[in-house]
Order: sequence, then C-alpha cells, then structure tokens
Amino acid sequence: QVQLVESGGGLVQAGDSLRLSCAASGLTFSRYNMGWFRQAPGKEREFVTVISRSGGSTSYADSVKGRFTIARDNAKNTVYLQMNSLKPEDTAVYYCAADGGLYTRDRRSAYEYWGQGTQVTVSS
Repeated sequence: QVQLVESGGGLVQAGDSLRLSCAASGLTFSRYNMGWFRQAPGKEREFVTVISRSGGSTSYADSVKGRFTIARDNAKNTVYLQMNSLKPEDTAVYYCAADGGLYTRDRRSAYEYWGQGTQVTVSS
C-alpha cells in the first residue's frame, strides 16, 4: 500500500520560510519522479515543482521560481519543499505526488499517487 505523508505546513507571515516534507512508503521511491502541487480555496490544483528520480533535474512553476526549492533524499524516501519569501498568494493545501513516468511532468493526470496534503497559510 503506497502512502505519501506530507508534514511541515503551518501559519506564517509574509516573508517567512517553511520547509515541507513528504515521506513515502510502499513504493520504490527512487523509481518515481516526485512533484508538489497546491490548491487554494476555490481554485484548481496547480503544479508547483517536480524533481526527477535521481534528483538531477527539477522544474518550477513561474510563480515560485527563485523562492522555492525541491530536493529529495532517496535513502530516506523523502522529498522536501523549501519555501522562502512566502507571499499571501502562496496560501494553499500543498500535496506531494509520485509519477512513475520516464520524464518529469507538470500534468496532474501524470501522477499516480497523492498525499493527503498539508495546509500552508501566509498572512500579510
């Protein structure tokens, strides 16, 4: 049974930083590209970032480029999202997801497994 469990969310002020973690189990972690998505109230779930199986390739949404950094530790079956210079518009539920495809992708439909999400709230 595959499980992705996010943690690290919370309430912060604009300009602060947070680091999210996603611990994976029940799958061969190093065989999956890992992505982060987010969903704000009343909006569609959107792509944030993805990291390749080895960690050698990453991609970011324009809205977070230069502020967010994705990383992974295959020995710990964990992917991280370091979020700096947070803005109120970053407020959302953040989800990690696993994609067994050959290349990194930003389409929701490409991802086979999803976590339950962690809330990030940024106050102005």
